[in-house]
Amino acid sequence: MVYFDAASAAPLHPVARQALLASLDEGWADPARLYREGRRARMLLDAAREAAAEAVGCRPDELVFTPSGTRAVHAGMAGALAGRRRVGGHLIVSSVEHSSVLHAAEAHEAAGGSLTHVPVDRAGAVDPAAYAAALGEDTALACLQSANHEVGTEQPVARVAEVCRAAGVPLLVDAAQSLGWGPVEGDWSLLTGSAHKWGGPSGVGLLVVRKGVRFAPQGPGDERESGRAPGFENLPAVVAAAASLRAVRAEAAAEAGRLRELTERIRARVPLLVPDAEVVGDPEHRLPGVVTFSCLYVDGETLLHELDRAGFSVSSGSSCTSSTLTPSHVLKAMGVLSEGNVRVSLPPGTSTEDVERFLEVLPGTVAAVRERLGAPTGTGPGREEGAGEERPREEGVSEESAPEARAGLVVDAIGRRCPIPVIELAKVIGDVPVGGTVRVLADDEAARLDIPAWCEMRGQEYAGEEPAETGTAYLVRRIR
Repeated sequence: MVYFDAASAAPLHPVARQALLASLDEGWADPARLYREGRRARMLLDAAREAAAEAVGCRPDELVFTPSGTRAVHAGMAGALAGRRRVGGHLIVSSVEHSSVLHAAEAHEAAGGSLTHVPVDRAGAVDPAAYAAALGEDTALACLQSANHEVGTEQPVARVAEVCRAAGVPLLVDAAQSLGWGPVEGDWSLLTGSAHKWGGPSGVGLLVVRKGVRFAPQGPGDERESGRAPGFENLPAVVAAAASLRAVRAEAAAEAGRLRELTERIRARVPLLVPDAEVVGDPEHRLPGVVTFSCLYVDGETLLHELDRAGFSVSSGSSCTSSTLTPSHVLKAMGVLSEGNVRVSLPPGTSTEDVERFLEVLPGTVAAVRERLGAPTGTGPGREEGAGEERPREEGVSEESAPEARAGLVVDAIGRRCPIPVIELAKVIGDVPVGGTVRVLADDEAARLDIPAWCEMRGQEYAGEEPAETGTAYLVRRIR
């Protein structure tokens, strides 16, 4: 089995395994105690903190270990907001932040705070000017990830930190995805990370609060980890996390170059091998091992299962793979196709042979899923195989009663999930004259994203949406 989901959790680094096993014997005692075993545990904890701080680029007394990356985010946001409550309750986040940040932001808003979501461009990057425009006199905190977890796009953290610093607003950086590749540049104020993203054990996060940042830890007080992460430290896991961070950093330069070449190979060849596929995310400013693409007319869950059967573990932001049946908030914010979405994130050590075998398997797998769904075969922009031919009217498709030439067809896809609404649209677009319209009735949230994306990919005009008796009517005008 080939594991291509390192952005979710990287395989345990050999150094982490060695450090974990060794510290199970040496680091089991309470590091707060003064007897020999306690002093030995304290030495291990201090050494781990110094190693992690060196990798982050901060002082050891600015860094604490937490039970997870999510806990680090929540503790960091809550403490910074509370520390600046006299300034105001305004929080700024990007629209593509990790769910841990967005959930904390929602809780802040529910408690009476105000919230601004900064949009991103089609590549998934924020504009620093948008952060500058969102800053106000009552802004207590701004948050920005260093790199996106779904599409790999790196954010302009240093430039955003500069505008925040000029306004006197602290910036919290979620560096979970990038910390293994290098320190985060810029004059940021708070930073969080998660060990299982860089090859350390799960259950260890880190929180950095720069000196001078107003910070008020929330919850019951505790004497451990400067009161910012209560509870007995998982010392063996902390030691393994710090050791693995140092190890992956030593390998980062060489491995980043190798993985960039492999992901560039995937980015370049997927559109050639798979018809109607869209590679998303910034083509240059991105993480070394992450590449994401979406395929028209594909059920994402089925595609992932078929790739799993073929021996590849990948992930997806498609609504078809979600229990909520809503598209990924990242893909939605970017305005790109969500159906048939595949994220390939290569762990260190990935071989060229594994990537080549994936590229060999992918086209046939996508074609098989499309055939199973009855998807049309693309033959050029705005045309699908069989479009415009005389054929019996299909179920769910009806002619509009308007007599004018611009009248078109209605596709009733109510109750049918992605990618069926887009498949039915593609089947009938050739049946209306140029200038005619197709109204797609759908109650699947993904249609709001995927129908406009289909229009852009197929050279048609998306004319907007309007309320319908059930669901929403999406209007598509044939222009070629």
